[in-house]
Amino acid sequence: MLTRQDLLSLEEYAEKRSAIRSDTIQIKKLREVNLGEHIRMLFENKKTVQFQIQEMLRIEKIFEADGIEEELDVYNSLVPEGSNLKATMMIEYTDVEERVEALSKLIGVERSIYFQVGSHDKVFAICNEDMERETDVKTSAVHFMRFEFDQDMIAEFSSGASVKVGATHPHYNFEIILNSEIQNALKLDFNNS
Repeated sequence: MLTRQDLLSLEEYAEKRSAIRSDTIQIKKLREVNLGEHIRMLFENKKTVQFQIQEMLRIEKIFEADGIEEELDVYNSLVPEGSNLKATMMIEYTDVEERVEALSKLIGVERSIYFQVGSHDKVFAICNEDMERETDVKTSAVHFMRFEFDQDMIAEFSSGASVKVGATHPHYNFEIILNSEIQNALKLDFNNS
C-alpha cells in the first residue's frame, strides 16, 4: 500500500516527471495483456499506481493532506496484495458505432475473464468492487478486476508453469498463453515487489 511518504511534492515531481513517465511506460509494456483485438488489460503494481496518483495530484494541483489522502484511498485498491493480480481492463473499438454495438453485446464480459495456471481450475475475475459499471443495455469500456490465487497456483505461476488468460463470453471467446516476459513481470506482484 502506498502512503504519503511514497509520493513526491508537486515541485519534485515536476522536476523528475519526464524520467518517471519514461520508466513507467517501460513497466507498463511488460504488464499489458491483449485478449484479441478489443480487450486490453493493464496489470497494476505499486509503480504504475504511484505514477497515476502523482499525475492526478499534478493535474488537479492537489497539495493539501486531505486531498492527497483521498487520492491514496482511491488508488491503493489497485495495488496487488500478495495473493492476487489487479488489472484495469479496457474494451477498445476505434469506430464509435462499432463500439456502441459491442458494449451492448458484451455485458458481463469482465466476469468471463480468467487465468488458468497449469492444470489448476480457472480463476475468474472479481470485478468492479468500487461501483457498478454496467446497465441492462450496455457495459462500460473500463473495468477494474482482481484475480485471487491460492499458494499452489502462485508457486507454479512463479516457477514458470504455463499460464493461460482468456475470456469465455458468448460474444468474446478468446484465449492466449501468457508470454514468459509478462509472466515474469507479473509474478513479482505475489511478492509485493
